[in-house]
Amino acid sequence: MTDARKPVDSVERLEEAIAEVRAAQKAFSTYTQEQVDQIFFAAAMAAGRERIPLAKMAVAETGMGVVEDKVIKNHYATEYIYNAYRDVKTCGVIERDEAYGITKIAEPIGVIAAVIPTTNPTSTAIFKTLIALKTRNGIIITPHPRAKDCTIAAAKVVLDAAVKAGAPAGIISWVDVPSLDMTNLVMKECDLILATGGPGMVRAAYSSGKPALGVGPGNVPAIIDDSADILLAVNSIIHSKTFDNGMICASEQAVIALDSVYAKVRAEFAARGCHLLAPDELNKVRKTIIINGALNAKIVGQPAAKIAALAGVTVPEDTKILIGEVESVDMSEEFAHEKLSPVLALYRANDFDEAMDKAERLIEDGGHGHTASVYLNPLAQKNRLARFTQRMETCRIIVNTPSSHGGIGDLYNFKLAPSLTLGCGSWGGNSVGENVGVRHLLNIKTVAERRENMLWFRTPQKIYLKKGCLPVALQELRDVLGKKKVFIVTDSFLFQNGYTKAVTQRLDEMGIQHATFFDVAPDPTLACARKGAKAMAAFQPDCIIALGGGSAMDAAKIMWVLYEHPEADFMDMAMRFADIRKRVYPFPKMGQKAYFIAIPTTAGTGSEVTPFTIITDETSGVKYALADYELLPHMAIVDADLMMDTPKGLTAASGIDAVTHNLEAFASMLATDYTDGLALQSLKMIFEYLPRAYDDGPNDPVAREKMANAATIAGMAFANAFLGVCHSMAHKLGAFHHLPHGVANALLIDEVLRFNAAEVPAKMGTFPQYDHPHTLARYAMIADALALGGKTDAEKLERLIAALDALKAKIGIKKTIRDYGVEEADFLARLDEMSELAFDDQCTGANPRYPLIKEIKQMYLLHHVCIAHHLGVQAFQRQKHDRKIGGVGRFQILARDAPRLHAHGGHQRFARGFGGGGVVLIAGLGKPRVVLLGKLAVNGQVHGALAILARQAHGVLHAFVAARAHLHVGGILRAGQHLS
Repeated sequence: MTDARKPVDSVERLEEAIAEVRAAQKAFSTYTQEQVDQIFFAAAMAAGRERIPLAKMAVAETGMGVVEDKVIKNHYATEYIYNAYRDVKTCGVIERDEAYGITKIAEPIGVIAAVIPTTNPTSTAIFKTLIALKTRNGIIITPHPRAKDCTIAAAKVVLDAAVKAGAPAGIISWVDVPSLDMTNLVMKECDLILATGGPGMVRAAYSSGKPALGVGPGNVPAIIDDSADILLAVNSIIHSKTFDNGMICASEQAVIALDSVYAKVRAEFAARGCHLLAPDELNKVRKTIIINGALNAKIVGQPAAKIAALAGVTVPEDTKILIGEVESVDMSEEFAHEKLSPVLALYRANDFDEAMDKAERLIEDGGHGHTASVYLNPLAQKNRLARFTQRMETCRIIVNTPSSHGGIGDLYNFKLAPSLTLGCGSWGGNSVGENVGVRHLLNIKTVAERRENMLWFRTPQKIYLKKGCLPVALQELRDVLGKKKVFIVTDSFLFQNGYTKAVTQRLDEMGIQHATFFDVAPDPTLACARKGAKAMAAFQPDCIIALGGGSAMDAAKIMWVLYEHPEADFMDMAMRFADIRKRVYPFPKMGQKAYFIAIPTTAGTGSEVTPFTIITDETSGVKYALADYELLPHMAIVDADLMMDTPKGLTAASGIDAVTHNLEAFASMLATDYTDGLALQSLKMIFEYLPRAYDDGPNDPVAREKMANAATIAGMAFANAFLGVCHSMAHKLGAFHHLPHGVANALLIDEVLRFNAAEVPAKMGTFPQYDHPHTLARYAMIADALALGGKTDAEKLERLIAALDALKAKIGIKKTIRDYGVEEADFLARLDEMSELAFDDQCTGANPRYPLIKEIKQMYLLHHVCIAHHLGVQAFQRQKHDRKIGGVGRFQILARDAPRLHAHGGHQRFARGFGGGGVVLIAGLGKPRVVLLGKLAVNGQVHGALAILARQAHGVLHAFVAARAHLHVGGILRAGQHLS
């Protein structure tokens, strides 16, 4: 079958041969696994049958090695390789996981360039051609000039059998007249290089510009520990070192024996036919090993007696190994080099550490990344084996095994892959550190189908509710849980006004010891939490009760963590995560010391049923949102009796906080059917009962209880769906400017709703369940649930915002950040830092629209002055276009509240503070006024808030992006007048 093949003896013919192999490989790439396996079997069988003739050819042509050992190599290259890979899938779909939507498909690489060494000319050729066939690759062999005939003969055997079994003709080729130029051309034109040879050839492969799998020199050291079986160790080394006259790169080059067993090792070598060189003989052999700084090719693969004769040393003909007892491991010592022959260095070491020092140096200088060997008792000396493994920078650590045989795999350890190409990893300048096999000759396509990740719904183990339920629920502490010591966390107001008595009296009745920490302030700090944790540690409770609003519960959760895990680092816990299931920092396991009970005294935070806590770093003033389900209370007790006398301001702030919990949980990318129902029901209850609780809470127990339940329901919704950018911004606004958290949310929510509702956002959030921007429709669903009316989703959103504004007005929430005393200069000075921290807040990750920092900044700016209200524009309505002039249609402007505009300086003050590009409608001095602002520089900076207002609004406001760049402040237009 190969008789008609034209010899590859010139560059032109080589280029033709490469094209032929590439064409054959293209056809071969369409073969099925069954066809490939038949070819693989036939080729392995054929090569196995020729193992002896090929071995004889190799020794005859190269003058190196032992025929009988080369027979073993050839047998190994066929039988062991076939056995290892016969059932491995290498064609088409090799793996399919339906549940996870992952399919892996094996594809061939293409044409492989195989560089074959003179030391293993037939076995390596068989190995590389077989794994190429198994993977549907074509292969071109470049043999060593001194071993070309036997290498080509091996390739012919495999090719003929493969073609007879159905492989395309020409799937295997070779260079008949090898040269450096021919080898370089093959490496340049192929798709992957399998390079086995000297360091120069391997470097050429890696410099070719094509992917290469290369090897490196061995220079393997073998340590014989004082715990080793000396008989096993010495005879294993002799067996390995004499195999094929030491030409396998994994063979031992130096033995390092501990001083306590050195004499025994030396005697065993001598008794087994090895010759220990006398001092004068040692110097003669030294000069024979290295010639002109390089290994003497005349000794490679030669018997010991012949090498001795070359050195002028007389030894018995049957001498197995020449052993030189030397001290230096420096490369100036000839015996410290890789010798590829039955010549061995023998070192003495005072202890195991010195032995490792010597082995480490030998590896670094001559065999980095390849193989290291050790003989010891692995049970008695686990520590030494571990230290040896750690220190040796080699990809194979061979234990109590002949290194030549052990390194190539599957002979003395049946999980080490069989191979005749041993990678040395980055230590040896290789791309692989394993024994090369079929998987290295495959391209693996991974088909990843979209899947929605598992979601969850988690709540405290127990939630007790109903006005007056507290005493009954607390009974469980003794009767069910068997608790003995309770630590109560609350604030000074609740403590001084007797709110804790409902708990402590019941605990006293049950004979449960208790202590109370009441030094929690609004916006609790880390210092406060540490102080409380110290008190906890002194008291050693088995139960913690957090009683109060969000501040008390937040502080108690952090105290709980610091009590159970004082080693925990707060900043690690505060590290933001993208997916709570994949966070880098593993939150410590909670509940091992204390059971946690949360009892809310306000209706808003929901902290009694959430895995969140907010804490302020008193050194920086930054609020951190911590989240992990380990922070979820074990029990929540929701008793409206504790909320009856809540002040109006707190009722408003906490109630509106619960509103934003629901709005953000419903819009969250993690929202589910479970959380949606909770959020909608809670919103219905709040819109109905919050004004009643605010107006006459102490005398309206129904409203108080409904608000208590609504807040907890909202907590369960956002505990599982999470929150969004409104809370992110509110956390930082509250921390920087000392605003109550609920108030901060109320001030920001309108513009956040408009921001999230954009149908064409700059960026949408990333989560598998969230497949397209649809938050506007989600907000419309809320409007429908609240029966607000509206024909379009955009109109429903505006009605929802109007309803929110009306609710806020009923409960005394002011309209702008400025109204709460935040001065413009201070606000602007801290705006950039506040915006960046809000972007990195934990709540931002679940927001349906992924906010850019500049967008957060613009929303802050808008809410500082709340343009639409603050400048007196109460309603905008876009009319249908009848024509366009300058890109702007016709608008109807309804303007009211002119005195407010005039009191704040009108458009002049506005222009001085902000600026940007767009059209702003304001009311002033009784006439509708249009202020057209181009890019306005204010104090050397260009501000763009107005353009954002125009883009983010719905209905009419989105039409305001129309001003021409050349227009500047000025121009009074009548209602309905065209802009030009």
